[in-house]
Amino acid sequence: MEELVNFIERVPKAQSASMWKNKDIQRLLPSPLKDAVEVSTWRRCYTMQEVNSALSKIQLVGYSQKIELFGAVQVTPLSSGYALGSSNWIIQSHYEKVSYVSGSSLLTTHPQPMDQASLKNSDVLILTGLTQIPTANPDGMVGEFCSSLALTVRNGGNVLVPCYPSGVIYDLLECLYQYIDSAGLASIPFYFISPVANSSLEFSQIFAEWLCHNKQTKVYLPEPPFPHAELIQTNKLKHYPSIHGDFSNDFRQPCVVFTGHPSLRFGDVVHFMELWGKSSLNTVIFTEPDFSYLEALAPYQPLAMKCIYCPIDTRLNFIQVSKLLKEVQPLHVVCPEQYTQPPPAQSHRMDLMIDCQPPPMSYRRAEVLALPFKRRYEKIEIMPELADSLVPMEIKPGISLATVSAVLHTKDNKHVLQPPPRPAQPTGGKKRKRANEDIPDCKVLKPLLSGSIPVEQFVQTLEKHGFSDIKVEDTAKGHIVLLQEAETLIQIEEDSTHIICDNDETLRVRLRDLVLKFLQKF
Repeated sequence: MEELVNFIERVPKAQSASMWKNKDIQRLLPSPLKDAVEVSTWRRCYTMQEVNSALSKIQLVGYSQKIELFGAVQVTPLSSGYALGSSNWIIQSHYEKVSYVSGSSLLTTHPQPMDQASLKNSDVLILTGLTQIPTANPDGMVGEFCSSLALTVRNGGNVLVPCYPSGVIYDLLECLYQYIDSAGLASIPFYFISPVANSSLEFSQIFAEWLCHNKQTKVYLPEPPFPHAELIQTNKLKHYPSIHGDFSNDFRQPCVVFTGHPSLRFGDVVHFMELWGKSSLNTVIFTEPDFSYLEALAPYQPLAMKCIYCPIDTRLNFIQVSKLLKEVQPLHVVCPEQYTQPPPAQSHRMDLMIDCQPPPMSYRRAEVLALPFKRRYEKIEIMPELADSLVPMEIKPGISLATVSAVLHTKDNKHVLQPPPRPAQPTGGKKRKRANEDIPDCKVLKPLLSGSIPVEQFVQTLEKHGFSDIKVEDTAKGHIVLLQEAETLIQIEEDSTHIICDNDETLRVRLRDLVLKFLQKF
């Protein structure tokens, strides 16, 4: 962000235009502007002040650190293996778990390896940020990058690498470090030009906790984890904030220049495109997959310099995704619609899509999804003194029940069962109580009943106790037992029993006691 702001602010625009955002005018503009989506929402680039203000609101966390969000869910970042500090996230409650997997890599590069084990047992896995070039192999691309660079320099040409100031550049410098001597490039200068070149190279050496194991061990030796430190000490790699000042004095050709911006629309790369574009000895090598290299080069045509496209994208491809999903086995997968069908340009390539069982739920941009699971349970803690007072009763072998009378205390989405307040002791004096001193009395609880009433046995019991002329009717919910002589009916349902008789309390109590004989009390 710092580099982007610096590049944009170097070339302030005298005027700012907004009429072109009108839909009627936009469709008359040349491509790609006429195809741009929602241009009315486009804004001017942010300032450094806005960047710092945004970053000041961020809470820094480490891998595997558990963060409580209002007590409702717990959030945990996991290493995704793609870049320094890149993370996948787990969002979980006590009984549900959602994993968010984005921008992950299983390749062995400079960051900490991807944490796959923690993604297991997910109810839902949201998957996005896969490789933009599924058919290109990163290792092959790095090999092609090194050989094209060596070939150009041997022939007396210069190499331009449009790149971001962090990320893949660390791996490219490491590969070149191993390749320089064998390829006879020891005398060729490498220049890294960016307003943040110095801080990028230095910060990468001190963030040990984000690095892979063998780079971490170097920090404790102590040795610099990245070999670009040695390239800087031996003057093979030099870094500058811009092309003005010291760089102008030190600049010698043939050389290799790493600079931004990969879109070729702003930054120091524009200067080198114009400086070297007219000679076929020079080469521009595109390694960033974010931009179409043909569109990036369009304003510079006709161009004599050679163009090599070696996009290096270490993020997951579809084969790796299939393997990952088989290992972590989420119940449901949610992904962008584009991943559920082959790319339009290669519609026959059925291998370039996500294939899993059950089929993934797909979504489009700005669509709101209801994820396929519900929160059914909540965890409630019970206070020790309340737990002490419980008396479990075995109702089936291995199953015991206990009744609980308690006060449920809820705060910040955490629930605690506390002992109920004790009834106030009556005092000797006859003072009138104030209203607010009234504490709700705990009523003596009736026993709870469980079990079912076998109708045939119940009828036999009634007959034994002197009831005659008994009829049984089946209903949708259970049975009705009619005592015609006593003009009484007993409704037996799955979860309730009603005794309906006409103002005869003694009869009702007699029948109630016969019903209770078939039920368990606790």
